[in-house]
Amino acid sequence: MGVAAEVAEALWGAGERALGVDDPVLAVEVLLGRPLVSAICLPCLATRPGGKRTPGRESEIRAADRCAMYRALRVIAIAPVLDEARKIGEVVRRTPRPLVDQVLVVDDGSTDGSPDVARAAGATVLSMGRTVGVGAALRAGYAYAVEHGCDAAVVMAGNNKDAPEEIPLLLDPIADGRADLVQGSRFLKRGADFGDMPLYRRIATRVHPLLFSLAARRWVTESTNGFRALHRRVLSDPRLDLAQPWLDGYELEPYLYLRAIRLGYRTVEVPVTKIYPPRRLGQTKMKPLTGWWSMLRPLVYVGLGLKR
Repeated sequence: MGVAAEVAEALWGAGERALGVDDPVLAVEVLLGRPLVSAICLPCLATRPGGKRTPGRESEIRAADRCAMYRALRVIAIAPVLDEARKIGEVVRRTPRPLVDQVLVVDDGSTDGSPDVARAAGATVLSMGRTVGVGAALRAGYAYAVEHGCDAAVVMAGNNKDAPEEIPLLLDPIADGRADLVQGSRFLKRGADFGDMPLYRRIATRVHPLLFSLAARRWVTESTNGFRALHRRVLSDPRLDLAQPWLDGYELEPYLYLRAIRLGYRTVEVPVTKIYPPRRLGQTKMKPLTGWWSMLRPLVYVGLGLKR
């Protein structure tokens, strides 16, 4: 029996004998005088001594069993992926696990073994079953984060263009109580190296923030970079209708950012790295025309009041 299991049994026994509490999690919460999920991480508490599970508490324990906590935040890193077997393992390995409680890879119908690579690197894999779209994959990841009691969700690219080592830059404004959504901006980073970024994307990623700023009525330098962090209060807001089918593709990310601003959530930008790999390794699944219309559509629909 491990140390955690021995502690769990001792605390459960003390709670039952002294307090008459039959729920091991509640017993520890009473003894500690604070909620267990934010106080201690004992995965073995999901099972009572003797092997009997405590009904209704497993999900709470699952949220806590990897609880490293970054500045009192339970953090999940979400990476949507579609056929990125050569890159997703490195994304998972680069993610600072002492700061991130769980790495969730949402597989959008890969056929190249990406889920197996992600699992081998230590990630939890959530399968969409078929290719639905990056927006649908992110929506599933956000729902998972809320269901599992995470305080903040960080989104990063599954093709290794982002720098997971910079996750603290995204989390600090949330931990400081200064922001609800933190947007990573490649254009705020001095001397930024964008790698082998195609010319049309260099132009488009500069034009989109201008149009976005007009729709948001607030100046932003970055609106197409998916590297961002969100507090659960944003993801739990019923006014943000992420379940709309038209958001299944690239539309969801600019829609969420735009709606969060318009709903009055505090947003800030922080400088981050965004490096495109060599073309031979594959750079993006986005097609120049249809993909960029997907990025512009939320600005038109929400900006003109056609969608909420």
